[in-house]
Amino acid sequence: MNQPTQTDVAQRAGVSRATVSYVINGLTDGKIPISDETRKRVLDAIEELGYEPDARAQALSSGKTNTIALIIPDLRNPHFSEFASGVEEAARAADYHFLLSSTTLISDEYAVDVFKDLVRRRFDGLILASHFILKSKESREILARIHKRGLPIVEFSDINNVDTISADYTEATKEVISHLVSLGHRRIGFVYGVGTGGYELGLDRLSSYEESLQAVGVALDPGLVIKCGPTIEDGYQGALKLLQRDPRPTAIIAINDLLAIGTMRAAGDLGMCIPDDLSIIGYDDIPMANYLLPRLTTVTKDTFTAGQTAFEILMARMQNPKLPRQFTKLPTKLIIRESTGRAPF
Repeated sequence: MNQPTQTDVAQRAGVSRATVSYVINGLTDGKIPISDETRKRVLDAIEELGYEPDARAQALSSGKTNTIALIIPDLRNPHFSEFASGVEEAARAADYHFLLSSTTLISDEYAVDVFKDLVRRRFDGLILASHFILKSKESREILARIHKRGLPIVEFSDINNVDTISADYTEATKEVISHLVSLGHRRIGFVYGVGTGGYELGLDRLSSYEESLQAVGVALDPGLVIKCGPTIEDGYQGALKLLQRDPRPTAIIAINDLLAIGTMRAAGDLGMCIPDDLSIIGYDDIPMANYLLPRLTTVTKDTFTAGQTAFEILMARMQNPKLPRQFTKLPTKLIIRESTGRAPF
């Protein structure tokens, strides 16, 4: 059976096809002189026939798609999945759909391809959580085209003159170092695993780690900083290298909880007990962090709420393009759990 068309609806309601289009596209509130009785006949015919408006046709006629786009760095990381879920829930509540893309932190070329593919699609606004892909000239040109289309953008950086949402982990990292030093730790390792092209994602943590150690009189040891990829396995391999040093670190900070989990596994495989032999701290407070054994000490910025906030900022810009530029700082907080304890030596 063929899907009913606007023509079928018009015949059932006894009106013109144009009238049906006006009703469907919401042009009856004083914009087009259509009576309430006629509008009701059209809506009744739509319900009786089970007519579904063509979203693509509506988008072409109205210029709006009720769709927003989101680019995140790594779909495999629960932190970014939580953020995407926050965006999705807020979008759904506002009757918006969203296009999700992940750059996967594998290669700069792939990230640019993702960006190029996305901008060929129709959407009303963009949340760009992978700002590092804009390092290339080609990506910046793509962003310029989005600007030219007049599409609102919310970004996780302060470099492109758009609405910005961000979480600065500098102060929280100072708290992390202070917490570990208070427990007697002086050899503190750092697993800096964010993948190809994205090392600036954790630069606030690395620089604060270095500055905080110097502030308490602990000499920096470049050998205690391991750069690696973004997966649990990468964290595992990076932690193995750190823990096989002599002398080894008594505590390790991982750039995110996913890498901290890999670090915990590495410690276990080397026969270490957490936190008696090794303290571990992550970032992001992903849902599983509170259910590990031991529970993971971590830093949170409430990622789900951050996703909702990003959509709200984008929606405000879509509704009022003349708003002043928005800067939103997300609060961060150290959550002390069971994975940190006194230094063993």
